[in-house]
Amino acid sequence: MRRYLSDAGALARKDLLLELRARDTLPAMLLFVVAVLVVFHFALPTNASSDASLGLLWVAILFTALLGLGRAFVPEREQRTMDGLVLAPCDRSAIWLAKSLATLAFLVTAEIVALPLYALFFHRVGGATVAAVLLADLGICGVGTFLGAMAVATRARDLLMPLLFLPLALPIVVGAVGASVVASPGRYLGFLALYDLLFAVVCWASFEYVVAE
Repeated sequence: MRRYLSDAGALARKDLLLELRARDTLPAMLLFVVAVLVVFHFALPTNASSDASLGLLWVAILFTALLGLGRAFVPEREQRTMDGLVLAPCDRSAIWLAKSLATLAFLVTAEIVALPLYALFFHRVGGATVAAVLLADLGICGVGTFLGAMAVATRARDLLMPLLFLPLALPIVVGAVGASVVASPGRYLGFLALYDLLFAVVCWASFEYVVAE
């Protein structure tokens, strides 16, 4: 287990260092989420309910995450190092865990900017919304990284990734929006936690077969 976590940590650090040097993914995510919230601020009527604005917040988060997920395997694709990464002497599921953690770091950073901006433009962000964001992030990054590994080997990867990801992200949106708008969010937060656990096990167990094909 210690070796496994060490391998995943080394791979995640590699992705984070590449991003710090290239500055490709994170600036794009930050610019996108700020631009979307600004557009929503001027497009939404002034008398719109908090439920409507929360729904738009989750649209912004979901598509910001999709932007980051679409670039998760770009360095390996551009430098033609995917085969070398797969052949590295480590468990292949550690690649999935490392990519998920790196993408999670980018997404959380974007949300650190997005949530205060949302509170400034629309309504105060409650504790249930923050909890829903954290649980949703885990599911988004885990499932999205898995699908990104499937799509990267195809010619239509830029088209295939959203088509695969968005249907599987619908339960996340339902649970997250539900937790944000109801008075007792425990049921929805539990649903998000169950989704995260279920898909984490599925992605971890089957990632080796995905990258081997």
